[in-house]
Amino acid sequence: MKKDGIEFRVGDSAFYFKLGNILEEKKLSKNKLCQETGTDYKVITRYLTGNLLRIDTIVLARLCEFLDCEMTDIIDFKRNVYKKEND
Repeated sequence: MKKDGIEFRVGDSAFYFKLGNILEEKKLSKNKLCQETGTDYKVITRYLTGNLLRIDTIVLARLCEFLDCEMTDIIDFKRNVYKKEND
């Protein structure tokens, strides 16, 4: 996994999905996260891979509460990552 997480490019900007980094750091499995947060396995997988159509704030809040982290620790958005210097 990349240091910044799984990258999903949007124009010149990018989302970074970093839940996998947190799970590795805390030595937690997806199954344990699902059980402890009451979140469906498929939903957790989407947050791990960045394969989301929309971000569910309730799920995100449960993850943050259980993992004792901030939203930006799980999903981050960086503007103009791909913007050329001369633009």
